Formats: sequence, structure tokens, C-alpha cells
Amino acid sequence: MLLDTNGFGPSGKPEREPHPRPQLTLNQQKVLFWITGFNLVLMLVAPIGGATLLEMVFSWLR
Repeated sequence: MLLDTNGFGPSGKPEREPHPRPQLTLNQQKVLFWITGFNLVLMLVAPIGGATLLEMVFSWLR
């Protein structure tokens, strides 16, 4: 038979301590926000720049 101890062992202490979820500091949140924003801007700008560079290379080859 199984005895449900609600997570507590025979001594009354918890069998496992719950691991606290890691929290970002305010500075880490700001850095993450700016990195994400920069990546989103590059997703829009980089293809345009890449197309321009390819067009320049193709014009040199003509």
C-alpha cells in the first residue's frame, strides 16, 4: 500500500525542496528587451541590405 504524505517524508520534513524559479533582475530585463528589439529591427533591415549587396555584385559582373 502507498501512503500519501503530501510531499513530506517520515520525519515531517519535505522530501524535496521546491526549486525557486530564477528571476531576471531589472538590468537583465532591459538588456533582454534591447537585444530582442535590435534583432527585430535587423529582421526587417538585413534582407533589404542583402538584396542591395547582391544587386551591387550582379552589376559588377555585367
